[in-house]
Amino acid sequence: GAALRPPSPRIHVVTWNVASAAPPPDLSDLLQLHTPNLNLDVYVIGLQEMNCGIMSLLSDTAFEDPWSSFFMDVLSPLSFVKVSSVRMQGLLLLVFAKYQHLPFIQILSAKSTPTGLFGYWGNKGGVNIFLKLYGYYVSIINCHLPPHMANNDQRLEHFDRILEMQNFEAQDIPNILDHDLILWFGDMNFRIEDFGLHFVRESIKHQCYSDLWEKDQLSIAKRHDPLLREFQEGPLLFPPTYKFDKNSNNYDTSEKKRKPAWTDRILWRLKRQPQADCHPPTLPGPHFSLVLRSYVSHMMYSISDHKPVTGTFDLELKPLVSAPLITLLPEGPCTTESDLLISYSLASDFLSSPWDWIGLYKVGLRHINDYVSYVWVGDNQVSFGDQLNQVPAPSPELGVPRLQQVGLPEGCCLLEGTEPVSLVTESWAWGCGPDPLPVCPRPHRYTSASATSLRLRMGFSSFTIATACVLWWG
Repeated sequence: GAALRPPSPRIHVVTWNVASAAPPPDLSDLLQLHTPNLNLDVYVIGLQEMNCGIMSLLSDTAFEDPWSSFFMDVLSPLSFVKVSSVRMQGLLLLVFAKYQHLPFIQILSAKSTPTGLFGYWGNKGGVNIFLKLYGYYVSIINCHLPPHMANNDQRLEHFDRILEMQNFEAQDIPNILDHDLILWFGDMNFRIEDFGLHFVRESIKHQCYSDLWEKDQLSIAKRHDPLLREFQEGPLLFPPTYKFDKNSNNYDTSEKKRKPAWTDRILWRLKRQPQADCHPPTLPGPHFSLVLRSYVSHMMYSISDHKPVTGTFDLELKPLVSAPLITLLPEGPCTTESDLLISYSLASDFLSSPWDWIGLYKVGLRHINDYVSYVWVGDNQVSFGDQLNQVPAPSPELGVPRLQQVGLPEGCCLLEGTEPVSLVTESWAWGCGPDPLPVCPRPHRYTSASATSLRLRMGFSSFTIATACVLWWG
């Protein structure tokens, strides 16, 4: 048959200082929901200055914060699942991915790096998610650096400190500078030097940005710092994104009359490639490149004194991982009178962990904490073999709606992380398939040479098992 086309995930990156505002009613333009033939695969969303008053933080700890809920409400019906998130006071970083990519995403770490008050306060700093995508190391950093024109040296120090703090001594993960891709964005607070307020505003009015680029503090710093120069950025063809009067497109008319600046930026860095003569001609290095499709601001949003900025990228790669590390094949149908046995096989390079587990999810889940129940594989394993294994299934709590019969293609979702994830569509079921899936008129039954068992007593008469998902915290 014809060879499968290598995946080229399209990534949409959002950075926005929301100035403690609640989400507006419509973010279609920000998320590019109506752009024809865009076909996005991954959303990476970084917010700064979320409301972090004491009552807001307490509420967000007990419940999902309003921004995360808003993005999940919008993206979940489009087959996106929130696979990871991290928050530090007003900083929030979210990663959403489409179903078909989940077997090839492994969340390795999510952490915060405060740089305010000598590193003890999180009003400034960075939040980071590190993952493997089709076998490649990807680092995602959302930051908020110190403000004000005179604090440029401090901004650069914080930039360096955030980078230096990304160490993984306890894990078999390379140094961040050896990661295949770093996406770094946020309210970096770099300003425009020398020129006066009138000149800057007139240049913006006539869209004459080239003179302003020359005095942009980040551009100047890149000319003098070899490491910073390795971070690429698209052309600044949009107006400076700060500072606006709220609820308008007018630059600051307050007494302070702050000078406009491109404070909100999206940078990326690809791993340094070895010299060509280091590789024999018969063994070319892996193919991995990032192509910028668009880099724009969104003037229509006025809830903040910043305008949001987005970058859309095509990630062209030759997968280092072409098959899921875990394949789960549950048996079905089952009834309340029988125990459920779920079969799963492991790839030879899968590193088992005491934290391996299998979860039950509602179809149409929004994020990886949506599981109904789960079991630890190590504590419940019934049988073990070189290729196929068994464990008792998690039992949903009473009151779960009756399962519709649904058939899903063979497959599974695998994530590495601190939280469970699995995907299904249209009803309660096990796991997920590679695409958004319709309800089948009849359930399919999946069998295999041998099975891993998960014992499950259900509170309803019968259901059909499709595919399941193991999450791995490596």
